[in-house]
Amino acid sequence: MTALLDIQDLHVGFNRPDGAPLEAVRGINLAIRPGESLAVVGESGSGKSVTALSVLRLLPYPTAFHAHGRIVFEGRDVLSMSDPDLRTLRRSDISIIFQEPSASLNPLKTIGDQVAEALDPAMREAGDLRSAVAELLEQVQIDRAGQRLGAFPYELSGGEQQRVMIAIAMAMRPKLLLADEPTTALDVTTEANIMSLLKTLQRDTGMAIMLITHDLRLAEDACDRVCVMHAGKIVETGPFETVLDTPREAYTRELVASALPEPRAPAETLSEPILAGDQLELSYSLSRNPFSGKRDRITALDHVSVELRRGETLGVVGESGAGKTSLAMTLLRLAGTDNDVLLDGERLPRKLPRRLRRRLQVVFQDPFRSLSPRLTVGDIVEEGVQSHFPQIRAEERRERAASILGEVGLGEDLMRCYPHELSGGQRQRVAIARAVIVDPDVLILDEPTSALDRTVERGLLDLLIKLQARRGLTYLLISHDLRIIRALSHRVAVMHRGRIVETQSASDLFEAPRQAYTRALLTAAGLAARPTNLEREPS
Repeated sequence: MTALLDIQDLHVGFNRPDGAPLEAVRGINLAIRPGESLAVVGESGSGKSVTALSVLRLLPYPTAFHAHGRIVFEGRDVLSMSDPDLRTLRRSDISIIFQEPSASLNPLKTIGDQVAEALDPAMREAGDLRSAVAELLEQVQIDRAGQRLGAFPYELSGGEQQRVMIAIAMAMRPKLLLADEPTTALDVTTEANIMSLLKTLQRDTGMAIMLITHDLRLAEDACDRVCVMHAGKIVETGPFETVLDTPREAYTRELVASALPEPRAPAETLSEPILAGDQLELSYSLSRNPFSGKRDRITALDHVSVELRRGETLGVVGESGAGKTSLAMTLLRLAGTDNDVLLDGERLPRKLPRRLRRRLQVVFQDPFRSLSPRLTVGDIVEEGVQSHFPQIRAEERRERAASILGEVGLGEDLMRCYPHELSGGQRQRVAIARAVIVDPDVLILDEPTSALDRTVERGLLDLLIKLQARRGLTYLLISHDLRIIRALSHRVAVMHRGRIVETQSASDLFEAPRQAYTRALLTAAGLAARPTNLEREPS
């Protein structure tokens, strides 16, 4: 069968300020047939996303350049297409789901308007726009889709933003879908639903899928073949069963064998709470719905009480939109009402003074949005030291920044780079370095590994455990990935629709969850526990 997409000897480079170009993709060859699913797997920085963006010529030209090669779609070379032909290709034939939806969605437009823009003009003129948009959002599991059309991206959770991106990508039923980490921000149950949806749409429409991912489990379930990328090259390719069962390359064997640490041992006797919230409430007033004219409200936290004890890790798990990030922002005094939040028994004011802000640090879910694009990595990491410890000289600040970057697995040579020059995983590690360098007491980790591949993820988890032991840190760990929760947490709180429905020690929760909702999460993650008579629905 003739290939739908044929990439031939592709070389992609980036011009750098020092004059030495960086070669990100080095002579790759791959082909995708109509209706086929191909996974491109590799760690952060291996060239996966650069390859996908090259197919639609979406790289930052002229900083980026194609030194050699061809990208042939249905017999036409994309790299030599005219601008009008390229726009037609992007609109009707090839769609893409980006890794970081918050950087891709327009913050000034409602999600209803943005999905509508992707629909055929004839459909927009036919007057059935609202139902078509709502149907697309329902397909990607947006709760109360018809009521959310007037919401702006910032009013959605990270997972909900990703689902809006998927709806936009699928609006025109493309021939080829480029899915760049499409489930990075999604919980396990929604991840399964989304991948099932993509496979259903593929079967119904005959579209081909190029799945960019670092998750071999996800790729194996969703794709026919796999290409393994490392350092800009394809080092191995073939059917999944062949590559996984008998990998030829050492790097592929490392990916296949990579595993998380053993479940965290129960915490020793813990002291009094260092951070506590009592009956926390938070709701959002959505923008006026352009179709109904009404202003809806979303309850993010519904009388939530929580406490963290010094030196422990409390894992908070739940589906996207359950209220996990809202809980973190309320404890940080970055959102919420006048409910009591106590730090070492001291009631925190709505606006934290600098002495208290240093003690509470956070690693946000989306490092692309939380890192300043105008500062270098070195300046970003040093900024906290300069703010909280102004007596430290510039030379010592620079040394501290270089040291902490080394701790999180980044080289000193990246200190002169800007965030957009880094991979998603590298940006997340910069965010962790920025938070840890000021020696906080409590570190809130909001999906800290969502952008990382499995091999780097294992090293990062080991690092977080060592940092906690060495510095006496207390972690509030937010994640939809139950493997991460199990590896790092002493206790686990399960959130569902703005409430905590279950809190147990990590070992007890994974062995004998009390709630049916918790059991559903464990089953979707492949971590189903033994049956228990305590099972009941959350009230």
